[in-house]
Amino acid sequence: MDTATLELGTLDYVIFFGALIGAMAIGMWAGRKEDTSEDYFLAGKGLRWFGVAGSIFGSNVSANHMVGMMGVGFSIGFAQSHFEIGAILGLLLLCFGFLPVYRKLNLYTLSEYLGKRYDDRSRVSYALIMIIIMAGVQMIPALYIGSRTICELMGGDAIVSEASSPEVTETTLPATAEGTVGAQLKAKPSMKLVSMPHYTTFVIALGLIAGSYTILGGLKAVVYTDIIQSVLMLIVGIGIAILVFSQFSWGEMVAANDTAIAGGAVDRMSIYLPTHHPQLPWTGVLTGLMFMHCFYWGTNQFIVQRALGAVSDKEARVGIIAAGFLKLLIPFFSIGTGVCAYFLLTNEDGAAAVDGIAPDTIFPYLVNRYLAPIGLGLIGLVAAGVIGAILSSIDSMMNSAATIISVDIWKRFINPQADDKELIFVGKLSIVALMISAILMALFIMNPNSESNFFLDIANYQNYLTPGLLVAFILGIFWKRGTGTAAFVTIIAGVVLSWVVVTLYDTDVPRPLYDIALDRAEVSDFHIGQIPTTYGDVDDIHSMTLVDFNSFLQNKIRPNISSVHETFGPTLNFFHRVVFVIGLSVLIYVVVSLMGQPNPEKSQLTWTALGGHDPARLKYLGILFTGCVAAFAILAYLTHLEVLTPLLAASLSFLITLLAYLREANKKYDPEESSLTKVQFFFGSDLVYAGVLAGLAMFMMFYFF
Repeated sequence: MDTATLELGTLDYVIFFGALIGAMAIGMWAGRKEDTSEDYFLAGKGLRWFGVAGSIFGSNVSANHMVGMMGVGFSIGFAQSHFEIGAILGLLLLCFGFLPVYRKLNLYTLSEYLGKRYDDRSRVSYALIMIIIMAGVQMIPALYIGSRTICELMGGDAIVSEASSPEVTETTLPATAEGTVGAQLKAKPSMKLVSMPHYTTFVIALGLIAGSYTILGGLKAVVYTDIIQSVLMLIVGIGIAILVFSQFSWGEMVAANDTAIAGGAVDRMSIYLPTHHPQLPWTGVLTGLMFMHCFYWGTNQFIVQRALGAVSDKEARVGIIAAGFLKLLIPFFSIGTGVCAYFLLTNEDGAAAVDGIAPDTIFPYLVNRYLAPIGLGLIGLVAAGVIGAILSSIDSMMNSAATIISVDIWKRFINPQADDKELIFVGKLSIVALMISAILMALFIMNPNSESNFFLDIANYQNYLTPGLLVAFILGIFWKRGTGTAAFVTIIAGVVLSWVVVTLYDTDVPRPLYDIALDRAEVSDFHIGQIPTTYGDVDDIHSMTLVDFNSFLQNKIRPNISSVHETFGPTLNFFHRVVFVIGLSVLIYVVVSLMGQPNPEKSQLTWTALGGHDPARLKYLGILFTGCVAAFAILAYLTHLEVLTPLLAASLSFLITLLAYLREANKKYDPEESSLTKVQFFFGSDLVYAGVLAGLAMFMMFYFF
């Protein structure tokens, strides 16, 4: 079957439009009576746990995950799973660390917390940064990836042509002589090009659809549609995974990976890649990525707002934990499917054909190749799932950005006397403005034919802005000595330092030349265009003989690679950047705080004071956490030495984690005050389920060692 062409039948259209219209109708019905600002922005604080879980999952797992993560799994491997496994740390930090503080203060927005804990400078800084992130870094790419995927699914006129690199171009003409660098390079594979008129139509349609029910129904409409769309996403994602693994089983994938490793290829099943890996170094994913998870899940308005709208603290916690269990499915039905697709297509079509598939197009490619021939309206269901994935993120971002604009900017600085009706109007007007700007920027900034790993690009851009914010939140919640000036200086410094550390670290050595100079790759591993034609005062690298090229590498490239760059790469990976900036931001926060005097009243807005906890309790939890990390480090070292098998280490890590949570749950059981037996109490304790969730995450961290 031609995977560039897809015929949608009547049943496909019925299922697609039926699912889309049904979800919108339910959302509008749910939000039909939003009379107060609390109703509109926090769903009247009446969300049950399943609403919190479905909306958090749907807001997070957009087309970025269905399409982008599968693409990273296809191009890099299972290491992308760190984005899902590590998320459990952030979710549990929100659940038991940040959320009790937020809900105790009856917040609408997280910038309100910074205003109460510090001052308006920090509050406004957070508001502006989050509006930029939601409206720019996240909404725009969501429209891009969704529209591109729909074009790929449709095929036909939505794909205008295929661009292929000719045998000889201006950049390769001098390299046609045998024995030169250019003669060793692979031709650039053909790539599908998306039709701009179709792309434009879908961007506008998606923006208008998401904006319409978000404007009319507020958070409750967003939550109800998110629940439906989350179910659709799971059905589609798991369905495609089952279909792909029925073509090439898990065992066959593992065997193919082992064969590839024996031939010198990278291990696509391991989640730990070398420290110099350009995208997912293990030193970065276990440090910088963990900080990113803490920000995303603990201090991110459009995620936390769902928990703020819960009917009770326990319903919020249970919803967060349930969302965590759903997150752990993604490594298997999205990332794992991408890995399996790589080996499946390599087995069926050969490595050269696989090289011609852009990572962000593997999802529609699999649908067109394996699902379309089945028929039965399945393409309509997939299209509905993709649309649902897009809408469930865009609507959440619109609603949360509108909440910040209405509460933190309009009511705080423009009209402090604004009533609920005015705040809702401002919120709706904000959504219109955000929708229009996102549509325009998705059309004029994003390239619908990009070949980069879209998901990693988003994570990179977003985290130039967030390290200082995370430090202000964590130290503000857990350290009463912090001051308002320290928080503001740290937030600004975090943004500035993100660019400074990159400028100080990065070299001008292109990645392909770096890898070849260190014998980590061969010239023949690269396509035309990946190896530059010039470097410094050297012209026409492609026409060099291999002898001259090796001399060039040793004399021009190798001296520019220090031992640090040899270990961590020629440019600073963004996970490593986050670690450096977080460390410097903590130092700045502490020093500036110690130079001033804290506000006694504001210093009470911490986890210990608001929760009625003894400060010794916080110290104990810190020691417990450190002890667990030390135990995991020992297990990892023994696994690395092959003293322990990954399965045994995974099992031990699960038990250590679960026992730590069971110990804490047991402390909360008082037989004199509870009518439940201990077993009944444990079955109803969210701490126990949190322990199972954390234990499963640790199991996966070791099993895929």
